[in-house]
Amino acid sequence: MDRFEEMRVFAAVVDAGSFVRASDALDMSKAAVSRYVAELESRLGVRLLHRTTRKLSLTPEGEVFHGRCRELLGGVDEAETEITSRSGEASGLLRINVPFSFGLLHLAPLWPEFMAQHPKVTLDVTLADRVVDLVEEGFDMAVRIARLPNSSLVSRQLTSTRLVLCASPAYLEAHGQPADPADLTNHYVLAYSLFSMGEQWEFTGPEGVASVKVTPRLRTNSGDTCRVAALRHQGIVLQPTFLVGPDLLAGTLVELMPSWRSVELGVYAVYPSRKFVSPKVRLMIEFLVNAFAMHAWPA
Repeated sequence: MDRFEEMRVFAAVVDAGSFVRASDALDMSKAAVSRYVAELESRLGVRLLHRTTRKLSLTPEGEVFHGRCRELLGGVDEAETEITSRSGEASGLLRINVPFSFGLLHLAPLWPEFMAQHPKVTLDVTLADRVVDLVEEGFDMAVRIARLPNSSLVSRQLTSTRLVLCASPAYLEAHGQPADPADLTNHYVLAYSLFSMGEQWEFTGPEGVASVKVTPRLRTNSGDTCRVAALRHQGIVLQPTFLVGPDLLAGTLVELMPSWRSVELGVYAVYPSRKFVSPKVRLMIEFLVNAFAMHAWPA
């Protein structure tokens, strides 16, 4: 059997955690996957995997061999990427992780245009607000919204947005307007649970920096849910302009305490390394930079 293929199959089994999932990932039968691993163990004269009905685990020899396999396979991938990047042609599968609301509102309309420009690229777009590990979870790149990008990744800023405190006119008529951050303790608050600052909301205003601990009436990991509840007059939200900008322009939401501004966030394209950037990643980043060059939300 091909030694390279044996290593590739063995690494896939370890990474997938089962022969069945590895067969799906490799698009080959479970019998073929099992045969590759059995032939590899026979040729090496050692057991690489402990097999039980519930799970697989590596033997000490398997751990050593798996590490070397990943190094060798990674080297082959880098060599191929370096050569193909010279041609400048984008092709293959491009896996991207993007934030949920931003992905739906502002990225989903862009994917068809990129696909039309680069017909040899297949997109696999995952929408999730959690911060994924690009390398461990097999993503080529991600779009992230943050104050500063993770220093372990390479980033390119696409645009920016800021968090705006707002509520509906009907809510304000019923409950009044907060004059300063401390007043938020007397209001219904609709909180996005994945903010890095949590429920300790931060503002900068005439008296410097202020921080207030809010007690949410609604807590959710969906900015869209916060927005809809605010539009239905249920409380005050702190949400990015990319989400509530149209509501502010339409007057269905009203900005509160405009002299107290909250956090400004960058929207970044991030990827694991500057080394051997594939054409599909490089062209996608340039495409997104150009798409957002003239884009702005209410300041």
